[in-house]
Amino acid sequence: MDGFKIREIEPWREGTEIWRGLRATFLPEIASHSTEQDFYFGEDMLIRRHDYHVEIAGSFPAAQYISDPVNVDGIWIPTRRRAYLRDDDLTPMFDTLMVSIDLSDFRFG
Repeated sequence: MDGFKIREIEPWREGTEIWRGLRATFLPEIASHSTEQDFYFGEDMLIRRHDYHVEIAGSFPAAQYISDPVNVDGIWIPTRRRAYLRDDDLTPMFDTLMVSIDLSDFRFG
């Protein structure tokens, strides 16, 4: 889509893994968490983490962990999302869970 800005950023180390980082700047007319968002991908190029500021609720920083993918008709879909408050150094505050989402029973029509 025209108008998006995408660039690679510093990777994130999570335990023994290193996730590649990508920063996306969204168009103002796109309803989203925030204008600027960071995405981190594992070696398999599946998304592992999504960082953003919750602009509609005080602009607090969040780190959303995305896991447990399942293959549905050849498309990998994560089934678990956990969003935590994030510190200034990008470290998630695992004792401050903001959102918990579990998905199942995927079907394409």
